[in-house]
Parts: sequence; C-alpha cells; structure tokens
Amino acid sequence: MPVRTTGTTPRLAEHGTPSMDSTRAFIGDVKRLVIKVGTAVVTRSDGRLALGRLGALCEQIKELNLQGFEVILVTSGAVGLGRQRLRYRKLVNSSFADLQKPQNELDGKACAAVGQSSLMALYDTLFSQLDVTSAQLLVTDHDFKSIEFRKQLSETVQSLLSLTVVPIFNENDAVSTRKAPYEDSSGIFWDNDSLAALLALELKADLLILLSDVEGLYSGPPSDPKSRLIRTYIEKHQGEITFGDKSRVGRGGMTAKVNAAFNAAKAGIPVVITSGYAPENILKVLQGEDIGTLFHRDAHLWARSRDVTAREMAVAARESSRNLQALSSEDRSKILLDIADALEANQEQIMKENEADVAAAEQAGYERSLLARLALKPGKITNLANSIRVLAKMEEPIGRVLKRTELADGLILEKTSSPLGVLLIVFESRPDALVQIASLAVRSGNGLLLKGGKEAKRSNAILHKVITDAIPDSIGGRLIGLVTSRDEIPDLLKLDDVIDLVIPRGSNRLVSQIKESTKIPVLGHSDGICHVYVDKSANMEMANRIIIDAKVDYPAACNAMETLLLHKDLVPADGLNAIVFALRNKGVTLYGGPKVSSLLNIPQAESFHHEYTSMACTIEIVDDVQEAIDHIHQHGSAHTDCIIAEDDEVVETFLQQIDSAAVFHNASTRFCDGARFGLGAEVGISTSRIHARGPVGVEGLLTTRWILRGHGQVVDGDKGVSYTHRDLPIQS
Repeated sequence: MPVRTTGTTPRLAEHGTPSMDSTRAFIGDVKRLVIKVGTAVVTRSDGRLALGRLGALCEQIKELNLQGFEVILVTSGAVGLGRQRLRYRKLVNSSFADLQKPQNELDGKACAAVGQSSLMALYDTLFSQLDVTSAQLLVTDHDFKSIEFRKQLSETVQSLLSLTVVPIFNENDAVSTRKAPYEDSSGIFWDNDSLAALLALELKADLLILLSDVEGLYSGPPSDPKSRLIRTYIEKHQGEITFGDKSRVGRGGMTAKVNAAFNAAKAGIPVVITSGYAPENILKVLQGEDIGTLFHRDAHLWARSRDVTAREMAVAARESSRNLQALSSEDRSKILLDIADALEANQEQIMKENEADVAAAEQAGYERSLLARLALKPGKITNLANSIRVLAKMEEPIGRVLKRTELADGLILEKTSSPLGVLLIVFESRPDALVQIASLAVRSGNGLLLKGGKEAKRSNAILHKVITDAIPDSIGGRLIGLVTSRDEIPDLLKLDDVIDLVIPRGSNRLVSQIKESTKIPVLGHSDGICHVYVDKSANMEMANRIIIDAKVDYPAACNAMETLLLHKDLVPADGLNAIVFALRNKGVTLYGGPKVSSLLNIPQAESFHHEYTSMACTIEIVDDVQEAIDHIHQHGSAHTDCIIAEDDEVVETFLQQIDSAAVFHNASTRFCDGARFGLGAEVGISTSRIHARGPVGVEGLLTTRWILRGHGQVVDGDKGVSYTHRDLPIQS
C-alpha cells in the first residue's frame, strides 16, 4: 500500500491513538481515500433523494478536507433520480387514455442522462454551502482501456486534489457501450462498486470506504436475528455467507460490494464497508474505530477468536481441558510456573498496553472508580506472578480422594474431586482478573472462555497472548479462549451442553441479565455493599484504623466499606465526630442516613443499597447490634460485613446472625480476597448460596465424581450382595 509523506498530515488518527482498534492501526498512514456512496444511501425508499444523508456525507468530507485528507467520491443514484423525474414528465405529458395502456419501462440510458445533471447540481449546492468545491468526472468502461486516458486521469485528479477540490466520479451510463448496464458484468469494471475499487488502485489511494444501507457484511441477511456482523473479512467467510436480495434501487447490492472489496484488498488497498445511514461513520473509520467490515490483505494474519463460532470455542476449550487433566501434577504445576515467568518477562509490553487502555478510558470520560480498577499499578504484575507460583505449589486439587467407603466385601467406592469442565467468565474493567482466572482454570483443569470489558481490550489481549503462549502445544492453543465481541455472549449463553458454569463479575445488572439469558448455572457476584458496624464496646483507636483501611485502601474494590453503622451511644461520647473527622481528612465524601444527615448537616443518601466504588460512603446511627443486623440484612448484598467490638456476646450475636459470604470481627473488610485467604487467586467473590460462597478459588471450580472398584460384583436384585457401607481411611 503506498504511503505518502508530503503535504498536510491528516490528524484524525495517528499511530498509538488510544481509541484506535489494533486491526485498524494502518489508518494512521491514510492520506488519500476513495468514498463510494450507493444508491440505497443517496435515495429514500420512495426513490426521492435522501437530503439528510447527503448533507451528512458532505459535512464529513468537508471535515476530512480540513484535516488534510485527499477525498475522492464515487456516487451512484443518477439513474434512480432520472427515472423518478422522467416518470413525472411522462405522467404530465400523458392523456388519460395513454395511462390506461401498458407502460413500458423507461430507457436506463435516458434516465442516467437526466439524473446525472440533477445529482451533480445537488452536490454542487451542498458543497457550496460548506465552502467546498467539487468537480464532476464521468467515465466509461471503455475509457480505461487506454493507457493515455489513465495517465491523464491521474494527472487531472492530482491537480484537483492539490487545490482541495473534491472529484466526484460516476459511470457515464448514458453513453455506456453495455447493452444492459444493469445486468452486463463484463469489462474492466461493471458497477460503481468495482469502479471505486479500480479508481482506488489507479489513483493510489490508501483506503476505500464503501457506504451501504447496513452496518457492514453479515453472515446472512441482516434482517435474520441469527446473522452476525463480520468485523474482519477473511477468505474462509466466502463459503459461510448467505447473501440476501440485491439492492432495492441500485445495480449491485452487498454481493457487488464484497467482490469489489475483496479484489481491492487483494491488490493492497484496505477497504471498509459500513453504513452510510449513520451521520459520522466515515469520521469514525478514520479515527480507527472498529466499525463496519474490514477487508485487508493481511487479514488472515489477524484472524481473531471472534471469527470462530461460539460453539467451536467452547468445544475446543473442553477438548484442551481433557488434555490438561491427562498431564501429571508436576507438569500442570510447571505450566503455572512458566506463565508466571512469562508475565514478568513481558511486563514492559503489558504495562504499555494497559497505559493505552487507561488513556483511552480517560479520553472517553469514564468514572475514576473504573479507571482505578483498569490501571495495573507498579508491582502488580510481579504480585500476580507470585500468586500464580503459590497456586503451583498448592496440593494437587484434581483427583483428590475426599471419601472412601466399602459398599460390600471387595467393592470400594471413592468420592473424588474433579474439574467442572468449561467455564465462561464475563468480567468488567479489571485486566488483573484475567490473570487470576486463567491461572485458576489451569490449576483446576478447566477449559475457559473469557469476555472482558471493552475498556481493557488491549490489556486483555496482551495478557491472553502471554499466558496462552506459555501453555504447551500438546494441551492445545484454545484451552483459554478470549471472546472479543459482545455480540457473541448471547450465543455462548445458549451452549448449556458444552459450558458448565458462568461466572459474571460486575454490576448487579450484569449478573441479572446473564441469569435471565441462560440455562447454564450462574455463580453470581453482584454488588459489594460492605458494612462496618462499630459497637459501643469498640476500641475507638482500632475502629478508626479499620474504618479508614476499609474505605480508603482501595475504594473501587468490591470489598471496600460502603456503609458505616455506629452505635447511638458513640454520639455523645464524641466517637462519631472522631470518625467523621478521620474520614474527611482522607478525602472521603460523606452521606448520611435520616438520623446522621440532620445531625451532621450532610447530604442524605438516596438509598442505603448503594455501592459507591469511590471515596464516598454512607453513615447511619443504630440503637444496638440487633438493629445493625436488621439493617445489613435489609440493605446489604451478603458480601462482607464487619463488627468492631470488645463485648464477646455482641460479637458472637453478629457473627452467627449475619447471613453474608464473609463476616469479620475487628478486621478490615479488605481482607475478603482470594490471595489474602491463601487461595492463591480468585475468580470472584460469590454472593450466591449454592456451590461456592465468598472468594472462589480452586475448590470453587471443582465438582466431584464417584469411582467404584470391584471384582466382578453384580446387583442381581441385591440377592448376592451383603452391604457393609463402612467408612475407610483415605490413603495418602
């Protein structure tokens, strides 16, 4: 692909731009582009001109001119517009008797002649309003047979572009030598799509954008709910796509666009097919956003996991997990150690990609709490690597005998630990979660499918690559699959025959949506509304220390304190003022319940059931430990709750009655963490009550199976069996 270095440098997208998708990095080198706008975009369904869409197109071209891009426009629509005008003229000139006769179809060449002048007049009017000059160039297939014509064409276009004039091309259907211009596909080009591809090549363009009436190329008719948008086209898609009807008004439709795009990309011109209905899609393409369908000569090198079907990913993960389970315990441990080493060896590249994610999130205006979860702090990679090494040294979890029973003489039953199978983890924001989850999957022998938040796509991609590159080829490269498109989640959630557990890590809304959308068991981790209750018997110096840590240490974490409950006797004892002063001194914004807000003159919290994930919390006063328990049960999320007290009876009441996944006494809620619990890592903190609860480590990703060892015994109506059901010692 030719790249120019002279003239004004376009500014919409540059290498390293945070918002740019990695497969669109070449956009940073684009200076000259050809834009083709189809008849379905130019006209409405009734055949009239779509003035709004044409206006938006012209405004985008104006912006591109200002940014230093060289824009060449190829437009359709002349024949359709001419047909409409000639039908009207024929109607006006016809008698009533004429109208009763069968009406012959209008001549396409006459329609083209009439419509071309009208179309160009409209472009000239719109561009003139934007202080842009345009020029009309009509060409035929026959013209391109002449080398002299091609040379002159290139010189003319170069001259126009140097003056920031927009050349507007169209096939001159009025004098075309084709006998049937809508059906004859012979020649050098055969429609405006192939003309655009030819011009992109002849004029050495850096990019071709084909505007359509749909978002891009779909695997089937766009109206079919089962069809999916293909983001990057590779040759294997040729046999998978079912094309719908041709264009309602133009000559080609999507089949023509795909053929033109494929040929142009093969010749070295990148192509994007996208919707001309969206008012800023051209600008978004040139900002490197992942919209439409990309055709690129190197696309086969990028073939992303999303080009593999959801079922293929899940089945591959299961097959790879069986290979993993067949290894010895030592070999599985070595894989974890290799992953830990690989993370540290690639630390610089990982941090670079993470910084790009953070910069993009800041530019997009994300909240500070999300930015805090997104950023990998200095030393984080080393800490993750060390946690993986702890996992590697843990007792072998797979095939561990949990119970041995003699059913009858010589008939021994063993209950053993076993991997669940294939896990689907949907998580938001935190790229370090990918590392923890992947290492736990390897340790527990499970296949894994991961879908992270789009805000962490660069971090997730590099971490996934580093981890999977460290896994031996004998296991299979798809033990851990990375789902990169949100569109694939609904398909994955239907695969209850190959995916065994879904673990959503994110908001309560995310968990609820997934539970409602699947038959697969869901291990839910929703809101982290953690409480700290300070009893009247508390050591206040200790209480202040714990409260500050629970709120300030990492306010974006799900185990950070969100509500502080204080015994009423602490108010006159000045305990409340001391705590409020300490929190404010650390920069914590305070909201009150009905009692505290009036007492301290602070804003009242809109709801007690609120997770701030920031430097803010709610404070309220309660009469005693029982009211604190009732408050937590009513407004909490059953995550982690803490009591600070010295009265043993009060402490035991709280510990026994609070129905949360983790209940602490005189310790910060921040201790509720898989690594701090000695689990090595965690896939999340479950607030469910079935299967696993609290920080979910290796054991939470295991199930059990039964192994029976006999010597030819048969049931035979239980006549020949004398059951003993005797517990046996577990052999080490």
